[in-house]
Amino acid sequence: MTNPAGMNINATVTPEQTSILTPEALTFIAELARKFEHVRQSLLERRSRRQAELDAGHLPNFLAETEAIRQSDWHIAPLAAELADRRVELTGPAERKMLINGLNAGARVYMADMEDSMTPTWHNVLEAQINLRDAVNRTIEYVNPDGKIYQLNKQTAVMFMRPRGWHMVEKHVTVDGLPVSASLFDFGLYFFHNAKALLARGSAPYFYLPKMESHLEGRLWNDVFVFSQERLGIPRGTIKATVLIETILAAFEMDEFLYELREHSAGLNCGRWDYIFSCFKKFNRKPDFILADRGRVGMTAPFMRAYSLLLIKTCHRRNAHAIGGMAAQIPIKTDPAANETALAKVSVDKEREASDGHDGTWVAHPGLVPLAMEVFDKLMPAANQISNNREDVKTTAADLLKFEPQGPITEAGLHANIEVAIAYLGAWLSGTGCVPIHHLMEDAATAEISRSQLWQWIHSPRGVLEDGRKVTLEMVRARIPAVLAGITAGVKDKYFVAGDYEQAAVLFGQLLAKEPMVEFLTNYCYDVME
Repeated sequence: MTNPAGMNINATVTPEQTSILTPEALTFIAELARKFEHVRQSLLERRSRRQAELDAGHLPNFLAETEAIRQSDWHIAPLAAELADRRVELTGPAERKMLINGLNAGARVYMADMEDSMTPTWHNVLEAQINLRDAVNRTIEYVNPDGKIYQLNKQTAVMFMRPRGWHMVEKHVTVDGLPVSASLFDFGLYFFHNAKALLARGSAPYFYLPKMESHLEGRLWNDVFVFSQERLGIPRGTIKATVLIETILAAFEMDEFLYELREHSAGLNCGRWDYIFSCFKKFNRKPDFILADRGRVGMTAPFMRAYSLLLIKTCHRRNAHAIGGMAAQIPIKTDPAANETALAKVSVDKEREASDGHDGTWVAHPGLVPLAMEVFDKLMPAANQISNNREDVKTTAADLLKFEPQGPITEAGLHANIEVAIAYLGAWLSGTGCVPIHHLMEDAATAEISRSQLWQWIHSPRGVLEDGRKVTLEMVRARIPAVLAGITAGVKDKYFVAGDYEQAAVLFGQLLAKEPMVEFLTNYCYDVME
C-alpha cells in the first residue's frame, strides 16, 4: 500500500482490505481530516464547557440565539419516494450474515450500525465497509459452515449507515500525527466507495447521525456533506441523514438540527436508550437528580414522554419524519408464555408511538418486524403521518427535565446493572458489539445506562436502596465476584456469549471509581483493544 503524504496506518492490512483502503479513498479521508478536524476539536471543547455549566447548576433551556429559527416557517428539502414510508426500521451491525438477514427481513429500512452495536476493532471496521460495499453492489453472500447460502432477496430494505460519533477516533489511522475522527473515517470510506453506485441503482447514500449535543455539531456534518458531494461530483442535497436525538441537550435544539441539515435532512429519531444515559452523564452532579431502577424508566416516564411528543411536533412542522425508539426485546423460543409477555410489551410500545404520531419505529430483531408492521399498518394506513401537526403539544423546558420515577432503587436493580454492564463489556472486548442478555438486545447504549446509573447511585447522596442502605463502591465491588461467576457459568451453558469477562470486571470497577464520571465506556476501553 502507498498511503497519502502525512497519513500513517498502524495496523495490518489484508489483501482484501486494500480494496477498501485504496489510495484514492485514503486521500479523500486525509482531505476530510485536514479540513474538519479543528472544528471537531472545538466542538468537543464546547461540550466540556457546557458540562461545567451543568455541574455549576445551570439547567439547559431552549436557546435564545436561535429563537428566530424556531419561530419562523421553513421546511426541510423534499425526500425521495423510497423514504416516504419508514414505518418499521430494523437495526443491527454491518456483520455479513446479519446484514443480509436484516436487509431481507421485511422492514422498510435497515440501519447498518458501525457505532453502538459494533466493537471498533480494526478488523470489524474494515470488514463492515467491505460488507456494506458488497450489499450496495448486491454481490454480498455468506456461506454457513453447514453449507447454507445467504444472499439478498430481489426486494430489500432501504439501507442507512450509522458511523461512529464525533467523540471517537480511529486510532489506527493518523493524518499529520493526529488520529482521524472515527466519524469521518466511517463516513468517508462508505461515501467514497458507494455514493455513485447507489445513485446508479436509483437510491442514494443515507445516514443516521449519533450522539450529537449541539446543532453546531449538525452544522459540521452538513459542511462535511457539502464538501464531499462537491469533491466527488455528486449533486448537492443527494445525501440524506436522520439525526438521533439521544442526548438531553439535543432535545432543546431539535428545530435547529433540522434547520442546519435542512437540504440533507431525513428527520429525527428518538434514540431512547442513549437519551437516558445522557441524563445520568449530564446531571450526575445535580443534588436532586435520581432515577429508579433502569427497568422502571420507560417511554411513559414524564421526561421521556415530553421528549417524544416534542420530537413529533417539531418534525411534522418541518415536513420531516419522526421515527420512534428501539424495542430491545428479542423472541423467546424456549418459553412461549414469556415470549407472549415480551411481544405484548412491544405491541403496547408501538401502539403508543403510532397513536402519538410517529412515522415509524425501530426494532432490534428480525422477529419483531411483523409485529411492529402490523401495529403501524393498522394505525397508520398512509405512508406517514407528517400531516398530524400535534398542535396540542406544549412542551416546556421543565417538562423535559421532569425526571421521574425517582424510586424505587432495589437490590434486584443493582444486580441487574452490574450483570448487564460486565456481560456486555466482556463481549465487547472480544469483538461482539450487540449481545442478547435476558431476552433483551443489549448494545453500548443500554450498557452505558447500567454503568452510568450505578456510578450515579454510588456518588449521589440520594443513591439509597429501598431498604435504606446507601449504594457504595464497596457494596458494588463486593457483588462483582458472584456476578462474574454467574456469567462464567452462563457461558458454559451457552446462555452468555464467550467474552473477556475477567478484564471486563476490572475495567468496570475502574469506571465506577473514576471521578468525574468517564464520558464513554467505549472510549475508555478502546485503548485496551487491538
